[in-house]
Amino acid sequence: MWGDWCDWGWTMRKATLGLLLLLACAATCDQSGQNQDGDQKGPLRRGHVSVVVVGSTGDLAKKYLWQGFFNLYASQVGKGYSFSFYGGGLSPDSRGTPLLFEILKSQDCPVDVSDERCALVREQFLRLAQYRQLKTEEDYQALGEHIETQLKQEGIVEAGRLFYLSVPAFAYADIAQRVNRSCRPPGTAWLRVVVEKPFGHDSNSAQELATQLASSLKEDEMFRIDHYLGKQVVSQILPFRKGNRKLLKSIWNKHHIDRMEIVLKETLDAKGRISFYDQYGVIRDVIQNHLTEVMTLLTMSVPKNLTDCKEINRNKLKVFNALHQLDMPSAVIGQYQTYNSEVQHELNKTKDHFSLSPTYAGIAVHTSMPQYDGVPIFLVSGKLLDERVGYARIIFKNNVFCVQDPTSITCKPKQIVFYIGHGQLQYPAILVSKNLFKPALVNNGWKEVTENDDTLLFGIPMSDYYIQTPVVQQEAYTELISQVFRGRRDHFVSAESLLASWKFWTPLLNSLKHTFPRPYPGGAANANLLDFQLQGREVRFCSEALVNMIPQEQTESFQVMQGKYRSADMVSAWSKELVERLAHDLQEAAEEAVQEGTPFHLALSGGSSPLALFKQLSQHHYAFPWWNTHVWMADERCVPPNEAESNFRTIHDHLLQHVRLPYFNIHPMPVQLNQRLCVEEDGGALVYERDIARLINASSFSYVLLGVGFDGHTASLFPGNRLDTSGERLVALTESPLKPHQRMSLTFGAINRARRVSVLIMGKGKHELVTQLSRIKDTPDRWPITKIQPGNGKLVWYIDYDALLGQ
Repeated sequence: MWGDWCDWGWTMRKATLGLLLLLACAATCDQSGQNQDGDQKGPLRRGHVSVVVVGSTGDLAKKYLWQGFFNLYASQVGKGYSFSFYGGGLSPDSRGTPLLFEILKSQDCPVDVSDERCALVREQFLRLAQYRQLKTEEDYQALGEHIETQLKQEGIVEAGRLFYLSVPAFAYADIAQRVNRSCRPPGTAWLRVVVEKPFGHDSNSAQELATQLASSLKEDEMFRIDHYLGKQVVSQILPFRKGNRKLLKSIWNKHHIDRMEIVLKETLDAKGRISFYDQYGVIRDVIQNHLTEVMTLLTMSVPKNLTDCKEINRNKLKVFNALHQLDMPSAVIGQYQTYNSEVQHELNKTKDHFSLSPTYAGIAVHTSMPQYDGVPIFLVSGKLLDERVGYARIIFKNNVFCVQDPTSITCKPKQIVFYIGHGQLQYPAILVSKNLFKPALVNNGWKEVTENDDTLLFGIPMSDYYIQTPVVQQEAYTELISQVFRGRRDHFVSAESLLASWKFWTPLLNSLKHTFPRPYPGGAANANLLDFQLQGREVRFCSEALVNMIPQEQTESFQVMQGKYRSADMVSAWSKELVERLAHDLQEAAEEAVQEGTPFHLALSGGSSPLALFKQLSQHHYAFPWWNTHVWMADERCVPPNEAESNFRTIHDHLLQHVRLPYFNIHPMPVQLNQRLCVEEDGGALVYERDIARLINASSFSYVLLGVGFDGHTASLFPGNRLDTSGERLVALTESPLKPHQRMSLTFGAINRARRVSVLIMGKGKHELVTQLSRIKDTPDRWPITKIQPGNGKLVWYIDYDALLGQ
């Protein structure tokens, strides 16, 4: 039967192609080359388009892709194009053909197509389709030859070829190579290849995949699809912002926005997708792509031209470059309780196997963009939650104080909601609180909703919102397939943007690799178990976990311990508690200085050890007297201060930009003078020394924080440096055995004049060093740290248990 259908279909294909060309009406172009249908610039080519769906009988193709291509065909009949549709797969023709045509026959006609025309269009669509096995290099060669033969026999000009790879990502590179070798169209006809997420699972794999694809395809031939960008509401975020720019200009900033929420909740579990899901988890599955794309649309500068993909991409990259790095305290994760048993069943794992893949995540993102500095952006998604819904919500501050009528519209929360779909509304919409402004419609295809029911959205009746929704709801894939056909790239992911996204998310994913997710029962039973709160810039669950997913051995818990080390005071604890204690002691010393009526002069050294301390100070010590604190450098590398290797840059990025420290209280070392770095004749060390003498009483710092290198150096005082140890010089140029070799450093004399000196040592890697230092005498030439002996001040060692005990 199916063999007869194919023979008849091929006979009718020739007649149908000719019929469609006869039916084609000429579409006109304006002088700029833009045709009236909004297609790409250039003369309208009445040419032939070959569409090839690789993986044509899979779930994605069955649910969305063929419907999208059918809608495309229905919209283009009579507009100058003819089509062929090829469903490709690994199965032989005898198995693939009936599967494909069962899918094709079930496609629905667009709402604007009459029943009579629908029957004709569907019949034509079926006649233009065929299944082909695409498994080997030879299969792709045969496909390419078939397309060429068909075009010659019909005498049709070729417009282009569209390949949609609905296959696992590991197959992309091989298929792209085969398309390039065997199916690339000749002459000026275009080639467009669509690939689906996931585009890698971390920064390295994404880069590797991008490199592989770039060896076969040009960037403008690749369309990386994120179907969320085709959602009707998501696609209108930028038009909404641009269309209402005069009203938004004064309020779309940190002074008025309280926070942003981007949420995608699902009620389904991961059954049937475990083999994929357990490798990726919720962050890789939807947050790194869907929710991150929405975040960039909300925070990027609105481009002058909303269809200029290059400008959009540049603005997105600026967003990524300004995002603060995420780490473990930036997120909370969970896993629904039956997930692990599903993993054991579907992946044939033993009963003692435990998966750490999160099925829920709540993440707080911050940016250094001045417009949004201090505004938290919450990204939340999970499976087996209470409802299926997607939205982005901008919540504004409301400074109105209502004395008698708190139900007044002016007293209610102010928000703009991009309601992507499902949930209580059951339709996509953009909602604006009536106590903000009345927005303009985003385009002619949208309408205002004026009749409201009793539905409450975020606890507020619908009558308190201005609401607009699409006149006709359209599936995301239909819109995106249409844009691929038209060559529009503004709703697709560029290689640069993709790699920037993975660069941002990979550190968090690595930090969570061995973290146990909080278990949750699923659905309404979750109650408030997954609620989290922002503390400083960290997120934490609001309630304690009621159950443990994995029994863990009780480990001995040490309290902060005090003792002696090299005849000086020592404080020891696990790293977290040690940093908390050091931050407490530092604030106590600062407050003591302020009480005495003197500024607090703090000198900080470089290295990675103080980073945890900087974070603790900026996020948890809001009472620290920064207004009366001066920050100095204990040492500096001879590089420009804006470079990543600069100690000042490190201190700025991790501490100074997060606290309210007066600008004139910040004292970077002058390593760059006269457009030169650390030249003795420029006198940079002497300039810094004079500043110290001018601002600090008796040139005695209130507090100096140091670390110790594996070779025993401290600040930038290295073994073998010939420095004046008489105490007369305060600042000197030094030499490091490592690049960059030139350094500037406080001298032993300057450090030993301080009222208090602390030495911070952390990590198992420093255990051997700590052991050696405990046994040796004072030998500054070999171990410079042993020369740190404050004359009238106090020395305290802060050593964590990893470094002290080596465990």
